[in-house]
Amino acid sequence: MVFGKRYEYDDVKFVELTKIVNKQFAQVGSSQLMTVFPFLRFIPIEITKHRETLDNGNPRDFIDLLFIEIQTQGKTDYFTEENIVWIIEDLSVAGMETTANTLRWGLLYMVLFPEEQKKVQVELDSVLGTDHDVPTLAHRSQLPYTEATIMEIQRIRAILPLSIPHTPNEDTKFRGYDIPAGMQVLPNLWSAQMDPEFWPDPERFEPRRFLDSEGKVFTRPESFMPFCTGRRVCLGEQLAKMELFLLFSSLLKHFTFKLPEGATVPSTDGCMGITLVPPRVNMCITQR
Repeated sequence: MVFGKRYEYDDVKFVELTKIVNKQFAQVGSSQLMTVFPFLRFIPIEITKHRETLDNGNPRDFIDLLFIEIQTQGKTDYFTEENIVWIIEDLSVAGMETTANTLRWGLLYMVLFPEEQKKVQVELDSVLGTDHDVPTLAHRSQLPYTEATIMEIQRIRAILPLSIPHTPNEDTKFRGYDIPAGMQVLPNLWSAQMDPEFWPDPERFEPRRFLDSEGKVFTRPESFMPFCTGRRVCLGEQLAKMELFLLFSSLLKHFTFKLPEGATVPSTDGCMGITLVPPRVNMCITQR
């Protein structure tokens, strides 16, 4: 989407990049924005290529659209070629591994709770039929249990337990605490989503938390904030939600996931790096 390319599953460059990203996110134990990501060095090279081959009448991807917008608006303090680099780096760092990790957590919980996996599959079959139709965003409103299951996965294992730093613009007093202007404040998303005051038995995996008495997904509770909250909510929230729904529903529509016979039940503790990474788990995947 960003670079206008579709990588094959066995593409050497893509496979190597994915391995580097996975390794670094698992090993780096800091959520600070100043953390260095060497694997992002290829981004300025791609942006230069796009600038040199730009065809205003035939935009290829997101980068081309950004360049065209700069030409339309003219240079501003906030819309420059340098900012294009930062936008693409944000998408790569915040949108690549986070979505993939959420999906991995989802598959882990499906093998641990096969009855929940079955409920999702029954719902998918009832809406799409038992052939190999692929779920689309148009089906989303018709699949409340699938949607609730994704939300419960995001709640029970917040992949970013501490959100990105925020800073107040002026001295602030909040619930008896003095917060000086410029001080970094990190919202504790894990605490909010595991608070028993809002989530009875929070360690229990229960998608029905997000369904009303009629089986419909109700308005998101205030303490559910996988994308943070407020004015600086994650810019990629809507894109991530669409990706998660399409990928998760498509996988469960076409495959059943389970642990190998006699396998040890995997832990759900995860490994805390930049994101909360699920353990590596061998799974048996059967086409439905």
